This record gives sequence, structure tokens and C-alpha cells, in this order.
Amino acid sequence: MIQMTLIQIDNYGPWTVTPRPRTESDLQMLQANLFADLNNHFGNKKGLVFFTRFDNLLAISNGLDEEDHLRIQRSIRNRYPITISMGVGAAETPHEAQKLATIALQKAGSAQSGERKEILAVDSLVSEEDSFVQAAHIDINSVTETLTDIESAFDTSFMVNKAQHYLMTKLIKKGALLFFIGGDNFMSPCNGLSEQDIEDIMVEIDEEIGIKLKAGIGRGKNAEDAAYMADIGLEEIRAHNNEMWTWVIEKEY
Repeated sequence: MIQMTLIQIDNYGPWTVTPRPRTESDLQMLQANLFADLNNHFGNKKGLVFFTRFDNLLAISNGLDEEDHLRIQRSIRNRYPITISMGVGAAETPHEAQKLATIALQKAGSAQSGERKEILAVDSLVSEEDSFVQAAHIDINSVTETLTDIESAFDTSFMVNKAQHYLMTKLIKKGALLFFIGGDNFMSPCNGLSEQDIEDIMVEIDEEIGIKLKAGIGRGKNAEDAAYMADIGLEEIRAHNNEMWTWVIEKEY
């Protein structure tokens, strides 16, 4: 079972223009600082936070209980001009878990409601014995040689985004999620997918848009261990001259 937490800035849209529109650079810094801060908080418990729209973020939160979430909310309230609400859900696939977390928070009120503040809406939590995270660290093959060193910066970014779009479209159909994590790298919480499922998706993308991918797949009780195992798997593929699509490593406890 994987546990996902939806993190949502309370009443963010109206706040950004009250009493007048706030400076965009200041808003971007607030969002960036909040993202870093939340990763620090969740990371201390071996969780991992991903940005979606920055005023909304999703975290793999296996290992965090209600008090851990409340402590994070208090810390943000004490140091930021905004507050955050959270929804928590657990399921066999990441997509279903984040859906349960979202529904739980939506029931507590609108994201732009001045009445809803610092809500913690828990649909379900994962027990330690049922906790399991599978994550795929997906990377574009030879992006420096094929794009970065020969194309303009924006055109390279466009192709990376194109790969992301194709990956998201295919992975979501199988209950997995995908997040951009910098450079030409993506992280996919993918409980429920086999190594062959992931390889088939990457082969399809190569055939459809000519972008070759590889993926280290990690498995563990929490996001930190699964992501680290995925990183090691990716290094194994690179050490073998990118001659395989995937490499699976499971954390031993």
C-alpha cells in the first residue's frame, strides 16, 4: 500500500491579489521556499514531496502519521504568511491514493474558501506492515549529446516536456503518477506496475516520438528508500552503456 498526501495552500488565489496583486517574483520565491521546506519536513520522515502546481503539491508519505502532518502544518503557519491544508489517502496504486486524499480535502471546503484553514483530512493511513513504495527514476538517454549541446535551451526543454506528457498519459492509465524532478529526469510512483509494464511504455514512446528512455526501479517501505534504490538501478543501466530499458533493486531490511 502506498500513502499519498495532498498539500494545498489555503485560499491562495485570493491572497495573491489582496489587498492588491503581489509582486510575481515574491510569489515565486514563496512557492520555491515552501517546496524546499516541505521536502525537508517530509524527508525527515523518509517521505518525498513533488510539485504539481506549486500551490498544490503531492507527497509520498508512507511512515507519516496524523501528528507528523499536524506538526508540519504548525511549522509552516509559524514561518509563512500562508497556511496549508492536507488530505491523506492510502491505496494499492498511487493514483487511487492521491484521489482519496483529494476527495477527503475537497469535502472540507473549497481551496479558495476563506473559511477553510489548516485542515487535516485523513481518508486512510498505511500501517507499517502494509507499507510499500515502488518508484521508477526515468531518464532520457544521451540528452546532452542529442539535445542540450545542439539545440536551444527552450527547444530542449520542449522535448523534455514532450517526453513527460507521453509518459504521464500512459502511466496514469495504469494507476501510476509521474513528476518532473529536474534536468531530463522524472520520478514515477508506480505501485502495481511490473518491470515489463514500464518497459513496454518506454518502447512505445521511442516508437512514437523517437525519445529513448531508461528507468531504475526501486522498492522499499518508504519513498526515500524506493527512490534511492531507483537511483542505484539507473546507475547500473548507465554502467552497462544504456543497453537495457530497466533495472530493479529492492531495499533489504
